[in-house]
Amino acid sequence: MKGRGIDCKIPVIKGGAAFSGASPMSRYRIITALLLVFFLSAGTVPLNAYTARYKEQFYRLYHLHYIQYPDDTIENIYWLEKAAKADFANPLYALALIEDKEQWEKYRYLFMMHINLKLIEQYLFLGNKWNKRNAYFYNAPWKETNLEALETAEQCFRTALVYWTDAVEYAHKSLEKRFRFINLERVQFWEDEAARIEEKKLDYEKTINRELGLLRQVREKFEAMDENTY
Repeated sequence: MKGRGIDCKIPVIKGGAAFSGASPMSRYRIITALLLVFFLSAGTVPLNAYTARYKEQFYRLYHLHYIQYPDDTIENIYWLEKAAKADFANPLYALALIEDKEQWEKYRYLFMMHINLKLIEQYLFLGNKWNKRNAYFYNAPWKETNLEALETAEQCFRTALVYWTDAVEYAHKSLEKRFRFINLERVQFWEDEAARIEEKKLDYEKTINRELGLLRQVREKFEAMDENTY
């Protein structure tokens, strides 16, 4: 069970420069050059460096930052994408206690659901770094720059929407009747996430569509600006 790749033109950030986005209907993929930038800034790799190969190992490299700078978010997206695409470790090294094949199958569904939810969060963080909540008249001299920033934000939000589709699919699979009496206590938080999705108490689609709607309104205000606006 591997994640599916998504094409997303995320910029290498130096002061928050925006990129020219792809079609909203296209799939997005993390730019692999980000890894080069990340590791070059880290210096020489020691001989006893940690080597990640499996989903669980890459997932452990994901972490929250006190201040979510764009570069920090991109780093997290990279590790989460690697976790989504890698193989699962032997059940002995799972993040939950696995005693039979049914538990193992449910665990894999929950893991993939959780990874997709974390990716959604990170893309929303990233998108909000460029999102503009208002189009003030005195922003008119920087109209094109603001429009480019909005395009970047939209691409991030649409990427998050794709991951939501996958998260819902895996959540439903983890809640099939044959898993009714299986509860993986060590990943109880994942169990709770699946239940919240099923009960529609967790609905990122609604949140993302609201953000996209507000973004469109701000974009229209910027597009309407001319030399007489300011």
